[in-house]
Amino acid sequence: MNPLLRALKALGGSGSIEEIYDKVVELEDFDENVISVLHDEEKSNQSEVAYRLAWARTYLKKYGVLENSSRGIWSLSGKGKEANEVDSTEVVRTIREADKKAKAEKESSKNSKAKKNESLFDFDDQPDEARAWREQLHMVLTKRISPDAFERLVQRVLRESGFVQVEVTGRTGDGGIDGKGIAKIHGFMSFHVIFQCKKYQGSVGAGEIRDFRGAMVGRADKGLFITTGTFTPAAVKEATRDGAPPIDLVDGDQLADKLKEFGLGIECEMIEKVTVHSEWYEKI
Repeated sequence: MNPLLRALKALGGSGSIEEIYDKVVELEDFDENVISVLHDEEKSNQSEVAYRLAWARTYLKKYGVLENSSRGIWSLSGKGKEANEVDSTEVVRTIREADKKAKAEKESSKNSKAKKNESLFDFDDQPDEARAWREQLHMVLTKRISPDAFERLVQRVLRESGFVQVEVTGRTGDGGIDGKGIAKIHGFMSFHVIFQCKKYQGSVGAGEIRDFRGAMVGRADKGLFITTGTFTPAAVKEATRDGAPPIDLVDGDQLADKLKEFGLGIECEMIEKVTVHSEWYEKI
């Protein structure tokens, strides 16, 4: 919890989940061995560090130290800005006691019988990256579909993203290149892109990025590496190394977000809630 607070203060009081994660890793000087450990590689591509930070955000939000917007930006509350650190044991104890109290109150209320099993940490309060749909999608992508199907899925995602002339060329011994396409920018500019898609449960390292770059040099303007797993910090640095052809990275969480955005195998059900404010009419 305190590394999370220090990271947010260093970021100026607010940041995205990715920015917070990167700043925590930087400030705590975690090495490659620590950040490459996955929390549960059978269920998701989330690292142990990311998993613990997710729950730290949830606890600190309930404790009144953090706030988050609908756009996924986390920030220090007034209470958080005043606090240099928190007693994590006290935070956990306070929130769990509030949880038990809330459950007891719900169970004693006849009108809330249908909600007996709800917790203070309801579904909406769970960190988005920990939600069940991501785990289910990760299982499908890594266990249930073939490498060929995954390449076709990536092809579809790129087309939905505005790419044209997208071709899959995988399994041709072409230096790890799985396909190519043209990215159109506002109808005026275009970039030839070569991509590699890796159906993977672990972390992609710098060596694989270097191998991919070696295969793409002289053949495209940009490279795109898509994986169901994650990228190590060394891989991220290698992808953006000065003087080298640029490679954009898409990890499992970003891929999941795109599949959800485009509705590719994912359906979102929205429940409409209508509230009539009688006082508004009375003031006309």
